[in-house]
Amino acid sequence: MEKIRLSKIMSERGLCSRREADDFIERGWVYVDGVKISELGVKIYANQCIALDKRAQARQNQRVTILLHKPIGYVSGQAEHGYQAAVTLITAAARDKNDSAPLQFSSAQLRGIAPAGRLDIDSSGLLVLTQDGRIAKQLIGTDSQIEKEYLVRVEGKLDSRGLGLLNHGLTLDGSPLKPAHVSWQNQDQLRFILREGKKRQIRRMCELVGLNVIGLKRVRIGRIKLGNLPKGQWRYLRENESF
Repeated sequence: MEKIRLSKIMSERGLCSRREADDFIERGWVYVDGVKISELGVKIYANQCIALDKRAQARQNQRVTILLHKPIGYVSGQAEHGYQAAVTLITAAARDKNDSAPLQFSSAQLRGIAPAGRLDIDSSGLLVLTQDGRIAKQLIGTDSQIEKEYLVRVEGKLDSRGLGLLNHGLTLDGSPLKPAHVSWQNQDQLRFILREGKKRQIRRMCELVGLNVIGLKRVRIGRIKLGNLPKGQWRYLRENESF
């Protein structure tokens, strides 16, 4: 049996991100079969037992995940082309007044926070920003199976064949898309449920069947719904919530 880098196995098991794994290893907060590991680059067998020190667990518990109702006109990641990053909306004043999480906002919570998935500048809806590598991997890891649900307003005509292709049969960037669930929400709005997120995927899918997207809003990621969160405001992911 071939040995694998410890940090990679920790990430694959969902214990933390690879970057966090390296940090925990350097601090001596990782144990393999009861033995403390403090040297980077150590390789182990895939079936060995890995445990985290209580200090590592405490640090993970302090990391926050924020749910933002991103408006149109903000970019998900770093600011670009004169547009502000969505993280600039995370302020004490913009916190949803109905947020029941027992946390007090601090600017320290923005250190190392990053979007777990994209939402185009001309799209609105639920955007997740997190300091927690476990959640980031769960949402955007290569093996992620988390559903993302969108309401998409369109122009153009769509017959039954086109609707069938939206559900399964289209190809983007030379690769077939995973099966989706696409249905009519009302006369000019479609509901998309996807398990992948290629760049501008929904808009490009619609173009392939002769539709033009004039509005796109993400309303759910896994079990977390946008709900009544006001546009431009945010709340914490609560301890009893998970994707």
